[in-house]
Amino acid sequence: MFDYAPLHWMAFFTASVLIVIAPGPDFAFVLSQTVRGGRRGGFAAMFGVLTGGLGHALLAALGLSAILLASATIFMVLKVIGAAYLIWLGIQALRGGDDTLTHAAAAPPPPLKRIYRQGALVCLFNPKAAAFFLAFLPQFVVNGAGPVWAQMLLHGLLVVAVAALLLPLLVLAGDRLAETLRATPRIGRWLQRALGGALIGLGLSLALQER
Repeated sequence: MFDYAPLHWMAFFTASVLIVIAPGPDFAFVLSQTVRGGRRGGFAAMFGVLTGGLGHALLAALGLSAILLASATIFMVLKVIGAAYLIWLGIQALRGGDDTLTHAAAAPPPPLKRIYRQGALVCLFNPKAAAFFLAFLPQFVVNGAGPVWAQMLLHGLLVVAVAALLLPLLVLAGDRLAETLRATPRIGRWLQRALGGALIGLGLSLALQER
């Protein structure tokens, strides 16, 4: 069971790394929360996103993602909720101004539970993530290597594990960037606006997505 050739793992992990580092809603959310709340906020966002990824991996392994994506109504509802949520987060980032960067030391600790919950919802309500797991994981199912659902679950968990190894680097880099920008409020304001605009843009892109 789970007997794969070395080339199988090489192809899988290469593809997983490229997918994890590709900019998207999860990437933008983790970076924005890191800039706004430092490492604490960034790691809370990261763990939320990883939790959402685990949910998608489980749904794909059980075949529930196929059911969700096959229903036009469910797909539309999921897409609208996910898009609206991203746009709302982007607006919140825009409204935050530069206070988050220039006065971070005086601000109260960020609500980590809320950031974690937001990260999980950003991932779970993204139909692109559901479509990704459903389209990506079956490519690495090998006849005779075990039950299909078990192979998909294994590879889904490994994708999340790759993300768990790479996303901390984004958090650390974002935290260093925020520290630099606190000394340059003007640039900080523009970065805050850029992050908010990116989340809004991703939300609009998701709203226009076809199945």
